[in-house]
Amino acid sequence: MSSLLRFLGIEKGEANQGSQVSEPLDRIAGELEGLSPERARFYACFAYVLTRVAEADLRIEDNEITAMEHALVEVAGIPREEAGLAIRIARSEVEALGGSLNYLVTQEFGRNSSKEEKLQLIECLYAVAAADDSVTGAENNDIMSIASELGLPRQDALAIRTRFRDKLAELRPLPGE
Repeated sequence: MSSLLRFLGIEKGEANQGSQVSEPLDRIAGELEGLSPERARFYACFAYVLTRVAEADLRIEDNEITAMEHALVEVAGIPREEAGLAIRIARSEVEALGGSLNYLVTQEFGRNSSKEEKLQLIECLYAVAAADDSVTGAENNDIMSIASELGLPRQDALAIRTRFRDKLAELRPLPGE
């Protein structure tokens, strides 16, 4: 069975996971100057996961890009130009890889972050999803999956979600109601 998993490229070994995510994250981290290599990779994961949610509904709007850049600037203190470049690289990686590394990148972020940083990421994910004035069902589901992948209790993610209640598409009245 393990040879079949290896053939399919889904072996669960730690070394295999690290090599799969290194190249895209290293491209992003390489653009984040003035940070230690560990923090640059941490924020590369952050940028990648932000992009994952923006791409959840199969389109990334300009205001979502602006919200992602803002999150990197505000949370990481990264200059706006570097944040913009990091998001552009993350976007091209997410689009090119079709989400195949989403889980692995989220797991890496989870291993290297505190509970506060995980909650901060969830807050930023909802802000990005709401940037176009509507959190779609796909975006909400992806954020809840990310919270689970990070090991956050569901009630913590739901508490953040309530702050974006008016943006949740599933709770909005249908046209004509």
